[in-house]
Amino acid sequence: MAQKPTVLSDPFRKALVHSTRALAEDAELEVVFGPDGPRRDGNRLILPNPPRDLAPRLAAQVRGIADRMALKVAHHNEPIHARARPADERSGEVFDALEQARLEALGARAMGGVRLNLRAALEGDLEKSGLTRKEEKSDLNLADVMGLIAREAVTGDPVPASAQRVVNLFRDELEAKLGDRLGELTEVLSDQKAFTQKARDILKALDLVDDSQDAQDEKNDEGQEEEGPDSQDDSAENEPEADTEDDDQAKPDQDDQDAAGQEQAAEGQDDYTQMDGDPQSMSETSSDQEVDGEAGEAHEGQGPDNDAPIVKDYDVYTREYDEIIAAEDLCDAEELERLRGFLNQQLANLSNVVSRLANRLQRRLLAQQSRSWSFDLEEGVLDASRLTRVIIDPSAPLSFKQEKDTEFRDTVVTLLLDNSGSMRGRPIMVAAVCADVLARTLERCGVKVEILGFTTKTWKGGQSREKWVREGKPAQPGRLNDLRHIIYKAADNPWRRSHKNLGLMMREGLLKENIDGEALQWAYARLLARPEQRKILMVISDGAPVDDSTLSVNNGHYLENHLRKMIADIETSGRVELAAIGIGHDVTRYYKRALTLIDVEHLGGALVEKLAELFEEKTKSAGKTR
Repeated sequence: MAQKPTVLSDPFRKALVHSTRALAEDAELEVVFGPDGPRRDGNRLILPNPPRDLAPRLAAQVRGIADRMALKVAHHNEPIHARARPADERSGEVFDALEQARLEALGARAMGGVRLNLRAALEGDLEKSGLTRKEEKSDLNLADVMGLIAREAVTGDPVPASAQRVVNLFRDELEAKLGDRLGELTEVLSDQKAFTQKARDILKALDLVDDSQDAQDEKNDEGQEEEGPDSQDDSAENEPEADTEDDDQAKPDQDDQDAAGQEQAAEGQDDYTQMDGDPQSMSETSSDQEVDGEAGEAHEGQGPDNDAPIVKDYDVYTREYDEIIAAEDLCDAEELERLRGFLNQQLANLSNVVSRLANRLQRRLLAQQSRSWSFDLEEGVLDASRLTRVIIDPSAPLSFKQEKDTEFRDTVVTLLLDNSGSMRGRPIMVAAVCADVLARTLERCGVKVEILGFTTKTWKGGQSREKWVREGKPAQPGRLNDLRHIIYKAADNPWRRSHKNLGLMMREGLLKENIDGEALQWAYARLLARPEQRKILMVISDGAPVDDSTLSVNNGHYLENHLRKMIADIETSGRVELAAIGIGHDVTRYYKRALTLIDVEHLGGALVEKLAELFEEKTKSAGKTR
C-alpha cells in the first residue's frame, strides 16, 4: 500500500515563519501558531496550528493563509482603508473584498509560489464556507461573488472551477454595470489611496452606498466651492480639523496607535462633568440623556504626569444618536439562539476551564461566608440545644435561633466589557464565556451581577459626524460618534433569563470603536442607583480609547484624558470599588487596582483571582474593624 506523502510539522513551521517574515518585509515580525489563528495581534501574526503530518494540499493552504497575512502587513494601510470604507455594511463588505483582491494580486503577480499558495487557500475557504453548494442567487452574498470576480481580473487567475456556477449567476449583470472598471484596478495596485478611489467608483456603478468619510469631505468641499469666497473664508478657520487626509496616511495601524497613545498620553488638568449627581441621569430609559448637567466644577487630574497637555472640558457634539439598548433588542430571538449556540460550540473546552476556576472562586467565597446564628430568640428555628427545656416547659421563651445574613448578599458586581473591533475573534469569545460563567457563580453566592458592553453604532462617526459636516464643521466639536451601550444582563435579571444575550457578542459587525470614558461613567451611574451597600465595577479592555472620527478633529489625547479623569473621580469617591483587566494592554497606568494579561486564554483565571482578592480584602478589613 502506497504511503501518503507528508510534510513534517516542525520543519514546516520553521520554514513558514521565515517565509512569512520575508514576504511581510518585516524582520521583527513575530510569527506564532495557536488554536485561535489566523489573526493579527499588534506586531504578532498568529497562524493556525498545522497538524503534525500535512498532506501537500493542506500544507499549501496553510502557506496561503500565511501569505495573505504577510501581504496585508506589507501593503495595507488601515487608516487609509478605514477612511474610505463605507459605513453601510453591504457596501463595506464589497469594499473589503476589493482590497483583499488587491493584496493577493500584489503577491501573485510578483511570485509564482505565492500565487499557488493563495489559490490553495482560496479553494480551502470555498470548501469550508459552503458557498459553492448554494443554489439560489438570493442566498449568495454579493461581496463573496464580487471578491472572486475582482480577484480574477487583477491576478489573471480564473475563478476556481467549484465556484464557476455561482459566479456565473452574477457575472453578466456585474460586467454590464462595471464595464472596464475592474481592468482599471490593475493600474493602481501598488497605490492604495488611488485604488480606494477606483473601488468607490465600482461601488457607485453597483448602486451601493458610498458614505465613507472621504466621500463626505469631497461633497462638503464641492459645496464650499459652489458657495463662493465667503464660505471659503469660513472654512479656512476650520482647516486644521477638516484637512486630515495627510495625517491619516501618516498614522500607524490600530495596534501601533494604541501603543503610542500609552507612551504619550497624560492627564489634562481642566474641569469636567461631575458624576456624583443624580444617578438616574444615565438610565437606560433614554437614548439622548445628559450626564449630570452641562458642566461640572473644576477637578484636578490625578494622572502621574505633571507635564500633561492642558485640554478643554470634555464635550459631546450631540447625544441625539446615542443609544442604551438591551441585547435582545439588537436582534431577534432566533438569531440570539443561533449566536449563543455558536458561542457554546466554539468555547466548549474553555468553558470547562473557566467553570473549574469559577467553582474555586465559589469555594473561596463560601469559606468567607461563615454561618453564624443568633440564639435565645422568641421566634425562628427551634434550637436543638434547648430541646430539653422545650420538652420540660413548652412555654419557655428564648428557645429559637436565626441564621445571620451572610456578608456577600448585599453586593453587586458590574462587568464592563470592551466591545471594540480589536476584540474581534478569540478575545471577545473568551470575555463572553468568562462573564457568563462568573454570573452563574456569583449568583449562587448571593451576589448580583450586571454585564454591560460598550462600542459605537458605526465606524467613522456615523450620524453625529454627518450632522457636524452639515453644520459647517465647527472647531473642536468634542466626541464625534454615535455611542452604543449594551445591557447584556441587568443586575436584577437572573442568569437563566439573560444567558442567551451574551451570544450577541459573536454577531458580525457589532464590534466597532471604543470610547471608554463615557462607558465607565455610564456603568458607574448605574451602580450608584443600586440599593446594595457594596458595589464593584470591573472593566475588561484590550486597548486605549480609540475613535478615529473624534481624534481626527480634537487633541490626540482627548479620549484618554477623559478616561483618566473618570477613573480618578471614581477611585477618589470611594463609593464604588474599581478594578480592571487589560488584554495585551497595560491598564495599570490608569487604574490603581489592575492587572495586564499577555494571553487572552488567562482571562478566566485573572477574573476569578481579582474578584476573590476584592472579597478577601473586604473580609480582612471587616475583621480588623471588629
